[in-house]
Amino acid sequence: MASIVSREAYFEAGLDVLSDLGYGGLKLAEVCNRLGVTTGSFYHYFSSWPAFTRELLDNWVKERTVNVIEFLRNETDPRRRIDNLIQVGLHLPHGAEAAIRAWSSIDPEVYDIQVKVDQQRFDIMYSSAMELLSDHHQAELFARWAVYLLVGYEQATLPRDPAALEWIAKQLTDTLDSGRFASVPTDE
Repeated sequence: MASIVSREAYFEAGLDVLSDLGYGGLKLAEVCNRLGVTTGSFYHYFSSWPAFTRELLDNWVKERTVNVIEFLRNETDPRRRIDNLIQVGLHLPHGAEAAIRAWSSIDPEVYDIQVKVDQQRFDIMYSSAMELLSDHHQAELFARWAVYLLVGYEQATLPRDPAALEWIAKQLTDTLDSGRFASVPTDE
């Protein structure tokens, strides 16, 4: 157990543990075991377990939401931006995301982080749809559908079926492309 690993490797191992074992399985020994390192190596990077979990969540927010959104904002075509956002959503670490959501149900600080992530993901979908639809209510329903689809997939106890998720996501964009959002009643 004399490996040297990076801080980022600890974050990836933490997400892997969350994916495989859920929030209840996120333990120092499990993270270190997966990396083949001692707890001494862990304390070289992190002052405490709470410091690690806080940084793990910060890293998750930054890498899986903030950086993605910043990058995709550079896409000037809103329809391509939506496709890219959906592709990112299809490839998120869904097990880890579900575990973080479960964690947020018992930890108010994690809940606040989850609320911000959900809002940021909603906002980029909403603003992209608004560019295409030019109607607040239609864009809002499109963004809600996208977020509900992602969260529902991650929270369902059914076996994960990535091909089914991709097909369902295609129905969302087909509805957008077909003009059927025009049938959404106005919010006035």
